[in-house]
Amino acid sequence: MPNPEHLLYTAEHEWVQIAPGAELPTEPVRVGLTTFALDALGDVVYVDLPEVGSTVTAGDACGEVESTKSVSDLYSPVTGTVAEVNQAIVDDPALIAADPYDNGWLFTVTPEATAKLLTSQEYETLIA
Repeated sequence: MPNPEHLLYTAEHEWVQIAPGAELPTEPVRVGLTTFALDALGDVVYVDLPEVGSTVTAGDACGEVESTKSVSDLYSPVTGTVAEVNQAIVDDPALIAADPYDNGWLFTVTPEATAKLLTSQEYETLIA
């Protein structure tokens, strides 16, 4: 599955719902994992997400994802306050792989700043 062009990406394989070239939104943005990350992880069996109301910092670990192959840190692509977690993913982490760019989002953040973010094309070059 190609990486959607309407999202931005991190070198650590997260996506954030910010349009390339757009100003930083004032409303919460969704954060998720790319299909590249999910393919590398294998079947996801557990997620530890930041708590609603907590502050996450762009580029810093804010949770973890456990799979049948490994445990990986989850890095926030933005600095801000966590507004919501996807409870469906917490209850059944396997749902992430079923629809990673829509219903498989992990949490939302009201952004204040971003990490170094990549366009879809830049991210494709990184993982090629």
